[in-house]
Amino acid sequence: MLESAEVGHRVTKLVYARQEPKLREALLNHQFAMGAAKRGPVLLLVSGVEGGGRGETANTLNEWMDPRHIRTHAFGPRNPEDRMRPLAWRYWRALPPRGKIGIFMNAWYRELVAARVLSRISGSAFDSMLHEIRQFEQMLTAEGIVLLKFWMHLSRPDQKERLRALDAHPDRRWRVSDNDRKSLRMYGKFHDTWEHMLRETSIASAPWYVVEGVDARYRMLTVGKILLSALEKVNTDTKAPPPPVVPPAPSVIGNVALIRNLNLRQRLDVESYTRLLRKYQSRLAMLTRDRRFRERGLVLAFEGSDAAGKGGAIRRVTGAVDARQFAIIPVAAPTEEERDQPYLWRFWRQVPAKGGVTLFDRTWYGRVLVERVEGFCAVADWMRAYDEINQFEAQLVKSGIVVCKFWLQISKAEQLRRFEARKKTPFKQFKITPDDWRNRKKWSTYEQAVADMVDRTSTEIAPWTLVEAEDKRFGRIKVLRTVVESLSAALA
Repeated sequence: MLESAEVGHRVTKLVYARQEPKLREALLNHQFAMGAAKRGPVLLLVSGVEGGGRGETANTLNEWMDPRHIRTHAFGPRNPEDRMRPLAWRYWRALPPRGKIGIFMNAWYRELVAARVLSRISGSAFDSMLHEIRQFEQMLTAEGIVLLKFWMHLSRPDQKERLRALDAHPDRRWRVSDNDRKSLRMYGKFHDTWEHMLRETSIASAPWYVVEGVDARYRMLTVGKILLSALEKVNTDTKAPPPPVVPPAPSVIGNVALIRNLNLRQRLDVESYTRLLRKYQSRLAMLTRDRRFRERGLVLAFEGSDAAGKGGAIRRVTGAVDARQFAIIPVAAPTEEERDQPYLWRFWRQVPAKGGVTLFDRTWYGRVLVERVEGFCAVADWMRAYDEINQFEAQLVKSGIVVCKFWLQISKAEQLRRFEARKKTPFKQFKITPDDWRNRKKWSTYEQAVADMVDRTSTEIAPWTLVEAEDKRFGRIKVLRTVVESLSAALA
């Protein structure tokens, strides 16, 4: 892929002077149109050879367009906050919302290529991470992000000359680092890795654009025209309906038995409950204060039937954890800010740091539960969400986070009893809403959605725990016991 960017492309001053003003005007007009309609967003990944003009490209695009609506991020070495969280965390948080343009300098490719060239990771690990990147980029584009990936390329002689010219200029010498000189010495090894990386990650929805960086005029006109074409498409295209995706017929799978066959008659007497509550809270307190937990994190995801007791279970967990260590995230309908981002974005940014605990009261599984049942997203969207959620949870576990997922189940009769009790109790009336009554009418539909969810997302690294919550005491102890056992195994 790199040979075509080593042939000496150039643009004369006269040609550039004719084309540049028209290109700038068109880019600016389409940028404003996209912002007014809140379309997009457009995300540019600008990477490439040292000295290839990445920074100059980003600066020029900010000059040509309105920089107030462009978010430029230059990703260098990870800071202490970044190192406390999953590798992708800093990229998740920086994504531009609808109507905006984002520019990521280097992003997730630079550090990965360097790690491979310097033999910090094996070839198989490199290929595995490239596969994860492909999946991540496919998810971004499926969520409506227009992803433009630019590789600014220089041949070895051109890179050597570029670095020499910068080094000789008093005002630009600071731009040449020891890493630049090292990359020049290892150009051949880097070149082979670049080729492999570009080939493996150039996907239909987000192909690489390899741009020769020797001539700044050629580079900027090329990047500008590709960006303009993308903006024109964003502003003029009507999004085609996704192809129909039909889930397997529930009557064939019969997986709803996962929920219907739970033994909801299990009970704990008060004495046993008190003893076990003290036991597991004590053990959880010790585990979260263990020195080994400083290199871990804990995510607890709570889903369940309405009135199944999620809040009570959460309070029994937090009762054993230092208040400075945990955060409870109640999840409701997405805000306007959250709707302008991929659906996982509002969960990505809540990932705990090492040594922290995050409890989600409702979770990212809303996409395959309420959004599926209520028709808030297309079938194709919730069908692909299973795989995207599994990838997300795998990233959490890979970073050292222990993930525990709970589905709290009660019977329809017990739910009605609890609804009626809430209506009669003044300080609990806020818990009962018209949506709760409306959801009861779709009980069997939700059962099937839950069964499919468990079927497709209960993985070896992040399994579902189905909690028989008809008896609140039994349900709370099962949650606590599961957390303690999972964390103990991780710290062993």
